[in-house]
Amino acid sequence: MSTKTAEAVCVGHPDKLCDLIADTILDDILYEDPAAHVAVEVMASGHRIIVTGEITTVKRPRIRQSVRYALVKAGYVPWKFLVFVWTRRQSPDINAGVSKSLEARFGDDTEFALQGAGDQGTVYGYATNETRERLPLPLVLSHEICARLDKARKDGTITGIKSDGKAQVSVRYDDAGQPVAIETVVVSIQHEVAKDLDELLAEVKTLIVAPACKPYLPISADTDILVNPSGSFTIGGPKADTGLTGRKLMVDTYGGLAPHGGGAFSGKDASKVDRSGAYMARLIAKTIVDARLARECQVAISYAIGKADPVAFTVDTLGTGEYSDEILTKAASEVFALRPGAIIDALGLRAPGYMRYSTYGHFGHARLYWENSFAHVDALEKAVTKYAYENNAD
Repeated sequence: MSTKTAEAVCVGHPDKLCDLIADTILDDILYEDPAAHVAVEVMASGHRIIVTGEITTVKRPRIRQSVRYALVKAGYVPWKFLVFVWTRRQSPDINAGVSKSLEARFGDDTEFALQGAGDQGTVYGYATNETRERLPLPLVLSHEICARLDKARKDGTITGIKSDGKAQVSVRYDDAGQPVAIETVVVSIQHEVAKDLDELLAEVKTLIVAPACKPYLPISADTDILVNPSGSFTIGGPKADTGLTGRKLMVDTYGGLAPHGGGAFSGKDASKVDRSGAYMARLIAKTIVDARLARECQVAISYAIGKADPVAFTVDTLGTGEYSDEILTKAASEVFALRPGAIIDALGLRAPGYMRYSTYGHFGHARLYWENSFAHVDALEKAVTKYAYENNAD
């Protein structure tokens, strides 16, 4: 038996607000210029929003307009904030590596050889069969609770709550690694001074936690549900804590229950492999699990800045694979695009729309190209069969 825990945050959490602002800026730029290179960072502190970073585009960015739109979406009043903007164009040295890869400089004219990686580093993808989203159950439940809190605030199901909040869920697993019980749920939600805390506790338990958990594992008499365990939570958002982009990496990915390379997603266009490579790694891991080639899968892709081909690629099924990890690695590298330009093309990453995933995680949502594993299952199974046959022949 073991216990796993993950957290998620609401749309008005100061860090997540910054992610939302950064991706709103990115979306507005990509809408006008799909080839733009964007890497913006946001800080929110008190009544100030600071936007900085590198933007190379043929259109003039409407940054302050984007910030105001995101503030409204997160439940804040835009005129209460001062917005400071310091941006510049992308470094010509970085742009040179992205625009013409190391391979292209040495004469490689094969497909997608021209674009190099926008940064170095390792990105990870992960999938598990314990939920239909192919994500760890504690993370799925935490996201669901936060999404329901945000909806309850907007539609008035629960009155007197505000947009800053977070949830944390601890799940007990059996010896086979399957979830069997929800042990603890912690919810912290900002509220008005006049809100009765006993009423809030009852509303969160019955209207948020219970329906969020029921489709997966119903809460029981043994489930410990803590709502605002610190007491009153009347001061929240940037007024209470400084927010920064990229500080909720685990919330965005796998809840700390799988490795993370350290690169954030929000505010970055897809030339940054922090984002595009991580999306492809997720697709590969999810396809392996959905093809029932493993119950759990972890994919790692390493890049060098300015180089098109990854410097390393591995599949690790954590002892749950139907075939060896070596065979699955060979098969996956044959089926899936790994060059940045090819990933961007295959996953449609030049289009705007990233703002929708800046809250409640970038994975597990239906109808996304990087979640559409079933489009690749047949090809992967054929490749695995081929490499397994070659391995046996040897």
